Order: sequence, then C-alpha cells, then structure tokens
Amino acid sequence: MTACKESISELLHDYLDGVLPSHKNDMVEAHLDSCEACRQELEALKTLFGAFQSEAMDVPSTRLRSSFEEALEQEKAGQGVVHIQAKKKSWTSDFLKIAAGIALLVTAFQSGRILQLEKSNQDVAALLEENLQNKQMAMLSLMENQSASKRIQGVSYIEDFPNPDEAIVRALANRLLTDDNDNVRLNAFEALAKFSSSPEVKTVFIEALGQEKNPSIQIGIIQALVKIQEKKAVIPMQKLLEKEDTQPFVKNEIEMALPKII
Repeated sequence: MTACKESISELLHDYLDGVLPSHKNDMVEAHLDSCEACRQELEALKTLFGAFQSEAMDVPSTRLRSSFEEALEQEKAGQGVVHIQAKKKSWTSDFLKIAAGIALLVTAFQSGRILQLEKSNQDVAALLEENLQNKQMAMLSLMENQSASKRIQGVSYIEDFPNPDEAIVRALANRLLTDDNDNVRLNAFEALAKFSSSPEVKTVFIEALGQEKNPSIQIGIIQALVKIQEKKAVIPMQKLLEKEDTQPFVKNEIEMALPKII
C-alpha cells in the first residue's frame, strides 16, 4: 500500500460522516475516481456502518408500561413489593450476529483483493516472459546482421539473460569462432566469460584458443581458462606457445598460466 493510499484510507471514515473540510473532501473524491481499491474499501465501510445503523433500539412495550404502573399503585396501597420481570433482548446474540456479518464482509473484501493481486501478478509475469522472448528473438537476429555494430548490439543483450538458453550460447559461440570482426569476437568472448563454468562455454574457449589470432582475445581466453582451472586448455596453450607468430607478451602470459593449471 502506498503512502497516498494509506492517507486516503485514514480519511474515509470522516468522509462518510461528512465532517471533512472541503479541500480534503475534494481530494478524497478525486482519489476515489482513479482508485478501485479505495472505492471497494469505501463500499465495505458503508455496508459496515449500515449494519450498525439498522440495529433498532428497543422501545418499552405498552404492556410493560402498564405492569409498571400497576406495581406502583400496589406499592402505594401498601400491598407489598411486587417484582416485575421484563423480557430482555439478548444483546449477546445481536452482537454475535453483527460480528459474524462483519467477519464475512471483511473476509470477502480481503479475498477479492488477494484474487485481484494474484491476477495482476500473473499478468505482469506473462508480459515479462513475452518481452524476454521478443528480446531473445531480436538478439539472435541482430547477431546475424551484416553490420558489425548491429552484431555487437545483439551481443550486448546478454545483460538481460542471467541464465541464457542453448540457442543464445550457441549464437555467441558462433560469433566468437567465426566472426571476421575483432570487436564482435571480443564482445562475444566477454559475454561468454560470465558463464565460463558451463561445459559448453569451456569447450568453445578451448576451440577458440586454437584458432584466435587477436592477442587481446587470446589473453582474455587464457585468463578465463586459468581462473576455472581447465586442464584441457594445457595442450592448446602449449601449441600457441610454440607458434612463431604468437606475440611475445601472449607467450609470457601462457608461461605464467601453465604452472597454475598443470
């Protein structure tokens, strides 16, 4: 319940009694026009007040009054004390009836609000799921775009998928292994690095290390494999170390990495 809703709820009793200042009365009516929950609460209060107001007051019957006057005359005549017993209405029974009515009213009101909230939550969940599916379709489509900037944009959508499915991982792996743009491959690697403990991602990194030519990406993959202690990376690292065209600083990185995972 918001602060606005709480403040309006506190005014509903005085609103029904007609004792609110004009500016607060106008504020309540304006809020009721736009808030279904407050309108329901107002109706519940009206019903509750009606239950109390409809409880009629007992009026002494004519017979009771005659008995009282007769007893009074007997007392005056010195005929002794006469005990009068009038049939009393059971206020306990009336109270229980009103309490039961209030309980039913409150239960119905709360049940309605709970059902409305559950339906609202279900609708929101359905919209979020639909939005996520649409975003995944857009992501996969962008990663196949001819424009490198669009492919990078598609890769960046990984931020919205804390648990990417097989289709997303496969698409990112394809960018890392086959894309002809260094920046796209670097972004694909960084996206996959968040899930480096996945067996599929480990396999992709080992394959990429055997064919990647960009030194920055090579070092990134080496560091990722060392971090997860992937022993299968030893052979491709050693091969990369033996290649003449491997950059000296990359070879240095490998020499420091191998002892950590062997």
